[in-house]
Amino acid sequence: MHSAVLLIEFGAIILALGLLGRLAGRLKFSPIPLYLLAGLAFGTGGLLPLGTSEEFVAIGAEIGVILLLLMLGLEYTASDLVTNLKTQYPAGIVDCALNALPGAAAALLMGWGPVAAVVLAGVTWISSSGVIAKVLGDLGRLGNRETPVILSILVLEDLAMAVYLPIITALLAGVGWAAGGLTLAIALGAAGAVLFVAVRYGRIISRFVSSDDPEKLLLVVLGLTILVAGIAQQLQVSAAVGAFLVGIALSGEAAEGAHSLLAPLRDLFAAMFFVFFGLHTDPASIPPVLLPALALAAVTACTKVATGYWAARRAGISVKGRWRAGGALVARGEFSIVIAGLAVTAGIEPRLGPLATAYVLILVVVGPLTARYAEPVAALAGRLSRRQDTGASGTPAPLETVPAAPTETEPTAPGPDDPEAVGSVPVEEPGGSGARRA
Repeated sequence: MHSAVLLIEFGAIILALGLLGRLAGRLKFSPIPLYLLAGLAFGTGGLLPLGTSEEFVAIGAEIGVILLLLMLGLEYTASDLVTNLKTQYPAGIVDCALNALPGAAAALLMGWGPVAAVVLAGVTWISSSGVIAKVLGDLGRLGNRETPVILSILVLEDLAMAVYLPIITALLAGVGWAAGGLTLAIALGAAGAVLFVAVRYGRIISRFVSSDDPEKLLLVVLGLTILVAGIAQQLQVSAAVGAFLVGIALSGEAAEGAHSLLAPLRDLFAAMFFVFFGLHTDPASIPPVLLPALALAAVTACTKVATGYWAARRAGISVKGRWRAGGALVARGEFSIVIAGLAVTAGIEPRLGPLATAYVLILVVVGPLTARYAEPVAALAGRLSRRQDTGASGTPAPLETVPAAPTETEPTAPGPDDPEAVGSVPVEEPGGSGARRA
């Protein structure tokens, strides 16, 4: 009887997720908010609370996080990461300062303590590479001159996760400064070693893993990833970081084959992860934190726009492209939920989970809108400002000279002489499709 109820509940969850995914596809937006709402509906205080299948969903959620980070690592080669780190690190520093500090300040103002402040800083810092890549593809901007700037910032954020997650794991575990420093040293050493080995011996590793038989390739890559993730978790480094490093170490045919085989599994278990996060959030706990979530979303949407604008200006992009770059970076999603999920599991602050849920729901919906309308709204505001200046002075205001950039208005492939196209790699949304550059 117990197994029958488990199958019924689990089957109903998967079916509901499939229908919600189809609905999101028809409406042309990310399914993440719908998955979170499904978790709220199935959780404590929801419409149809689960009974026997929650533990099974929890295991699926852990696998979902591992596969999300593995697939993210498969998108990049070690040389891509090294190139972006060398050339775009100022943009990464500005991104961290402008977007992590508001989250930390909000947690401290609400009296949540320093550990919750570090967690909320990560929630507000990391953009959703999956949602952003999907939006850029839908808007036909993958060939625009500002797109490599956007992707470089996303790459730096993803690379920073390899350092940030071990810090969070150590803080949530309540270890001392010595143990925390040792954990961070292990994480940095592992990341550096993987990058070195991947750059020097990546082809050898890929030949060892690669197989013409899809079944063998799937079993080897999946087994290796879960094994490394478990070892990383045992060392208090974070299972997600271990999976990310495995993805970086693979390249060429092995990475491409693993990507195509694991994508459906990633989509399934990632959806379960979002549902599991919603299961642990009582819908009644969201209204009390809705106003702080709205305020934090408004502030960090502006800071993300400022980040993209500054980075695109530094790269020599014209004004229109700067606004498009800023608007595209607003969306938060999967990694904000991953970070908040660690804190919810540790139980450091009961209001953190509801706030993160509301925050992500707001920005995962607002993000595609800012990506589409930030540039035309800024242009309209500029015209209105010039009209006011003209009316006040009685003489026409000088018009801003914008250099012609046909590649920004029409999506085209970056040319061989385009310096901003160097070192950028397309990333994709869970459920999307994409190719990794060798």
